[in-house]
Amino acid sequence: MTVIARRLAGHLARGLVMILVVATVSFFIVNNIPGDPMAARYEKLIEGGMSPEAAAQAVKVLYGFQPTGTLWQQYTDYMAGLVHLDLGVSVSRPGTPVLDVLGEAAKWTVLPVLAGTLLSFLVGVMLGVFAAIKRKSKLGDALAISGSLLHGIPQYVLAMLLVVIFATLIPILPAEGPVDILFEPGFNAGYIGSLAEHAVLPVVTYALSAYGGWVLAMKSSVVTVLGDDFILAAELRGMKRSIVFRYIARNAILPLFTILALSLGLLLGGAVFIEKIFNYPGLGLMLINGVNDRDYALMSGAFLLITTAVIVANIVADLFYTTIDPRVRSGEEAS
Repeated sequence: MTVIARRLAGHLARGLVMILVVATVSFFIVNNIPGDPMAARYEKLIEGGMSPEAAAQAVKVLYGFQPTGTLWQQYTDYMAGLVHLDLGVSVSRPGTPVLDVLGEAAKWTVLPVLAGTLLSFLVGVMLGVFAAIKRKSKLGDALAISGSLLHGIPQYVLAMLLVVIFATLIPILPAEGPVDILFEPGFNAGYIGSLAEHAVLPVVTYALSAYGGWVLAMKSSVVTVLGDDFILAAELRGMKRSIVFRYIARNAILPLFTILALSLGLLLGGAVFIEKIFNYPGLGLMLINGVNDRDYALMSGAFLLITTAVIVANIVADLFYTTIDPRVRSGEEAS
């Protein structure tokens, strides 16, 4: 069995155990949250103008599919359904499977997170190299300071600043929502243009929030590589500056690929604050609405999906690093 195959088998086994543990913990935590979802739903129906008798009957019909019996019985039913990818039915969206709700919300989270992360990675890595090479100049100091400042600002603060600047003071971008309701959904210029316009601020928020980390990490990695013997040997042999630069960047960027895969998984959890501010209908906003509606099945499913994304990101990061770095492969094969 090859090195990568052995690592994959081990990661999958550990990942499965971790997913089962997270599913168990999230189930018991969510089901012990104070509050009665049936009472909350009953009150909402009353506030909507329904009579008490009709509201009580509607709640009874709505919750007829919910697990009954002891908490242990509910847990065993939940885990049995999980094996068949059945996460239950959403209470806040009657009759809709939780898996369908998660799938609908995920597309609004994955694309902005992916675009923002890749943008910040490309820009941050390039500027991080310059920050290291020019670390004794004003340019290097400016890049390092910009990375430190943006790395320390919380995501929700960046999001609110962007809204104030580009949606209020200079109103050139929409402040909330995924698309303008005036456009007919479909593959047409108006609808696609509106989607892109509404996605600008969330994507820029993701990019700015991650940019500082990439600049600082790449700068640190390049500085470490600059002290390696092969760089000194290349310079003594009179290699062109551009070739030496490629050597430096290629070796310094390897550790950052691991961080890149991890950041994609972790940003799914961080989307809660950004999507709430921009009213973007992704996993974060869906999770907040699920908590407000006491939608236990939806909350458990969202927690499980975000955790699974992080676990998968860990596996991909490790395998990817093993593939692109021959030193790791040769070291494991020798052992």
